[in-house]
Amino acid sequence: MRTVKAIGAVNATDPLVPLTIERREVGPHDVLIDIDYAGICHSDIHTIRGDWGPITYPQVVGHEIVGRVAQIGREVTKHQVGDVVGVGCQSNSCRTCAQCEQGHDQYCLNGNTQTYNGIDPADGTITQGGYSQAVVTNEDFVLAIPAGLDPDKTAPLLCAGITTYSPLKHWNAGPGTRVGVVGMGGLGHMGVKLAAALGADVTVLSRGTNKRDDALAFGATRYVDTTNAAAMGEIAGSLDLIINTVAAGLDITTYLGLLNVDGALVNVGAPAEPFSVPAFSLIPRRRTLAGSTTGGIAEIQEMLDFCAELGIHPETELVSAEEVNDAWERVLSADVRYRFVIDTHTL
Repeated sequence: MRTVKAIGAVNATDPLVPLTIERREVGPHDVLIDIDYAGICHSDIHTIRGDWGPITYPQVVGHEIVGRVAQIGREVTKHQVGDVVGVGCQSNSCRTCAQCEQGHDQYCLNGNTQTYNGIDPADGTITQGGYSQAVVTNEDFVLAIPAGLDPDKTAPLLCAGITTYSPLKHWNAGPGTRVGVVGMGGLGHMGVKLAAALGADVTVLSRGTNKRDDALAFGATRYVDTTNAAAMGEIAGSLDLIINTVAAGLDITTYLGLLNVDGALVNVGAPAEPFSVPAFSLIPRRRTLAGSTTGGIAEIQEMLDFCAELGIHPETELVSAEEVNDAWERVLSADVRYRFVIDTHTL
């Protein structure tokens, strides 16, 4: 076992504190990664606060991990010591179910292993995430970071990037399609960049107008203030696909009204509270209300290569370990443009 420094939670309410955690021995198919950077995701906060169900404490979160390979198991073939690599939201799956065999390990029918707050199949322990100095992960769930990406900015691609890229690809966003992105936060700004890069006509739907210039700079064709009823009315029935990135309750019916015939509203933000939808907001125009999680490992690698080729990076702010609690508060108050990344050398 290897003991490493981390910052984590001892309960659902207190600030994160310095911890030491143990990483398992490197097995034949494992990769030991010295972590350089870890993105802060709203999911980290939801998890620690128990919004999505009970968890085991102490818990170290973080599923946007970038670092360098420090050691490999004797049977590892996909990575070499010194490689710049990443780990995203899942760190294992059953490999045998229909979804895994199709490359959709994010939808593993037997339950994939989450990078934190999961059960590690190697030793039965609770998985601990990337707010730490190192992690041991099966080679099949370690991603190659292309040379065209800046390591200090790349971590958010492993959740925010793929969480928006996957539904854009699944619902065939591209030239000739009209895509709306609800919310211009950590996920939303990546949704705008990626949808525009795929060739779609992009409309940003956000409260107020203070992010209008950013949205247009990221590739949006138009920006609509969702508090402006007239502006919302002007785009009613005009969109083919809407990606909802907001992790809070919304009037979903209003956004369904923006869809054309056969349009889809896909939720990637996960509010703690349920919402209700009248049937007739769907039936008359054959609209779809759907959800989507992250991508499978092959799709994440595809997304990383796509971003490297086109020079697409998240907008990030680098913080030290001692600034993480303040960063969490700023996430909750939407005071970040657009994603925090922890410099884990400061642990």
